[in-house]
Amino acid sequence: MSTVNSAPALVSPDLLATVNPKKASAVDGSVEADTNKFMTLLVTQLKNQDPMNPLDNAQLTSQLAQLSTVTGVNKLNTTLESLKSSYQSSEALQASNLIGHGVLVAGNAIALSGGKAILGVDLATAADNVQVIITDPSTGKDVQTIELGKQAAGTIPIAWDGVVDPTKVNADGTGVALKDGKYQFRVVATAGADQLKDATALTFDSVASVTTSATNGVKLNLPNKGVVSLADIKQIL
Repeated sequence: MSTVNSAPALVSPDLLATVNPKKASAVDGSVEADTNKFMTLLVTQLKNQDPMNPLDNAQLTSQLAQLSTVTGVNKLNTTLESLKSSYQSSEALQASNLIGHGVLVAGNAIALSGGKAILGVDLATAADNVQVIITDPSTGKDVQTIELGKQAAGTIPIAWDGVVDPTKVNADGTGVALKDGKYQFRVVATAGADQLKDATALTFDSVASVTTSATNGVKLNLPNKGVVSLADIKQIL
């Protein structure tokens, strides 16, 4: 006669751990972790309260309201961090599209090459008269004044050919121009009898590369100006 073993098979601890996994602990500082701490304190308080002077409904309601406030603030912080990350990603994508483009940023340097140079002026307020005075840094002397006249507030790009006296011409009919090289300039803007303090000289540069980091955000690397932010770009050319 055969014998049937009716004793139940033993279940290994590993199998039990697999089918009944422990709940992962909440990340410290998260909304769930703060809620768990609050509820633990509240339950402990209820267990150890004075039976002759129990916690009344108003106190309990007040503490639950505090829990709701803390939870709401933590959720808001989480949402803001998510939005910040999304914004930085969008800003990085926008910045990468600027690589190779010319830009105008604050500065007073001009690089004249082949009779061509680009500079600019940024006016925070309208001006009755605007002058751009170009200086040769090797001598410290002013070599040309560009008259822009009356200008509205905004950014004004300027193409400069280096020609200081169009009445004098070369053999090929072109105007006598300054030699290629580095120059500097300043902006004099007036409104009535007052000289404006919010007129900014803009230099031309190009975007060579983009750097992103969690602490400094998105930065543009310019060959001449160095590292600037997107907010420093006054105009893209």
